[in-house]
Amino acid sequence: MPTRTAPSTQWPPRKLSLALQGGGTFAAFTWGVLERLLEEPSIEIDTISGASAGAINALLLASGFAEGGREGARARLNRFWVRLMHEASFRSLMLVGGFSPAGSSVAFGPTLRSGQFDPFDLDPLRLALSRDINFAALRDARCPKLQIAATRIRDGQQQIFRNDAINADVALASTCPPLVHCAVEIEGEAYWDGGYGGNPPLVKLVQETAATDVLLVQVTPSRDNYVPITLAAIDRRLDQIAANAALNAEIAALEWARSHAAPSLRLFRIAAEDSIEGLAQRSSTDLGRGFIRLLHRSGRQAAERWLGQGSNAAVARPTPGQRIVSAEPALA
Repeated sequence: MPTRTAPSTQWPPRKLSLALQGGGTFAAFTWGVLERLLEEPSIEIDTISGASAGAINALLLASGFAEGGREGARARLNRFWVRLMHEASFRSLMLVGGFSPAGSSVAFGPTLRSGQFDPFDLDPLRLALSRDINFAALRDARCPKLQIAATRIRDGQQQIFRNDAINADVALASTCPPLVHCAVEIEGEAYWDGGYGGNPPLVKLVQETAATDVLLVQVTPSRDNYVPITLAAIDRRLDQIAANAALNAEIAALEWARSHAAPSLRLFRIAAEDSIEGLAQRSSTDLGRGFIRLLHRSGRQAAERWLGQGSNAAVARPTPGQRIVSAEPALA
């Protein structure tokens, strides 16, 4: 476990680690958050964890940063999401893990095998990722540290891949929806979407980062005032609950371990649902340009509010675009 220094009074934080949740096209909100953070030259990004679409955002930022600094990271994120909007294809949704298990079953039928309704298979997806992500750059000394999650099918455990082990197969495994394309095999183990085991990994991030400040970007809604009654609405709500279950467990673990924490660590959260009204009623497979742009713009605005809180952010009352997970020290 790294040694942490005393918390700085400077705001924005000098060093920040990021936990990026997956959630299909909702992860365009994270694009906006990251874009705004990259405009702050005083912030050094230490470690980034991610699952599913959160992993893709993490990899885009990290590889772009290693090759071209802040502007390189911003350009890489922009190019990927703009291309997704213009393609608006089945493959685009597969690249960001935009299918729930139940939803895929409803859409394609319960008797089909994954290989039958994966018209692209994995090679075109691997090529598409390699077009935007330079995996060799992830081993550059300038690259932020990474924790990319996949779910090991054999025992259901979360597997964390770090910079030296990350390649296109790892990216595909982290975004692999089980009922849409075949499992991804890495060194003899088969993997599915990383969101099942940790969406995003949080405890591992807190344990390994040297940063005193950790920002969680949550894109899948946790709240919904409506009781769903149609099959599609029920599936959507079940998907949202499942996507947040592992995250809620990790947050609870951090709270339980508070007495053993390094007092300098602060954990913050920016949640998309606090910025976009009715997000729980929207589909994470919506590739409409207007919706993606709304998510991106809302993410930028939410990050702007978070950055504007000043040096008392850890104890300040949350603004509409930012909820504080822990106002007190969290787990080291």
